[in-house]
Amino acid sequence: MSAPILTLTIDGRQVSGLASETVLQVAKENGIAIPTLCFLEGLSATGACRLCMVEIEGSPRLHPACVTPIQEGMTVTTDSKRLFGYRRAIVQLLFSERNHVCAVCVANGHCELQELARAFGIDHIAFPCRHPALEVDASHSRFVLDHNRCVLCTRCVRVCGEIEGAHTWDVKNRGIRIQIVADLDTPWGAAATCTGCGKCVHVCPTGALAEKGKSMAEMRQKRPFLPYLVANRAEERK
Repeated sequence: MSAPILTLTIDGRQVSGLASETVLQVAKENGIAIPTLCFLEGLSATGACRLCMVEIEGSPRLHPACVTPIQEGMTVTTDSKRLFGYRRAIVQLLFSERNHVCAVCVANGHCELQELARAFGIDHIAFPCRHPALEVDASHSRFVLDHNRCVLCTRCVRVCGEIEGAHTWDVKNRGIRIQIVADLDTPWGAAATCTGCGKCVHVCPTGALAEKGKSMAEMRQKRPFLPYLVANRAEERK
């Protein structure tokens, strides 16, 4: 039995969607852009980056569009002065938290964080930069992990567990000390569960995960494989 169709208003437009869908999904289906970073079609939604926060009439707080199910008659605002300032601050905080030096990054020009900075007109950081001394794990024969460029979106964790089924990646610590780790915090090259498929590299929104041998601006992620794999697996289950 299919989910019922609900009607709601997004940015003054009356739209409809299945009751099983989220605000972000319905917005995308209707050509309404909502910025995201942790979200990626084909992976479970986590609401981690908080960039997709929207205003819902009758609620004083903001709601993450990627994990908020639609409701009949709800009124959603995706673009306002409040939301713009909120999202701009998040992007600046992401830059200040780690060491994102775009000029020497392998993903320069092909980075989602960099694209968000352009979209919000960020040409300097208004917050003090932490400049933590984070390691670069180059122990894998084909890939490299640079914690300095990681935005903790957990796309790599989800694609490894949900699509590849290897469950190599996870996170350790809490708060500002959180880091991505392989196989209970072992060097990536020593991770017995890693299949070397490279899916984690190609879903990374920045240059945190990259192929070895790529120099500045040469790393281009190949993300179209994800919806293709998901669609094929869904077809196989029928």
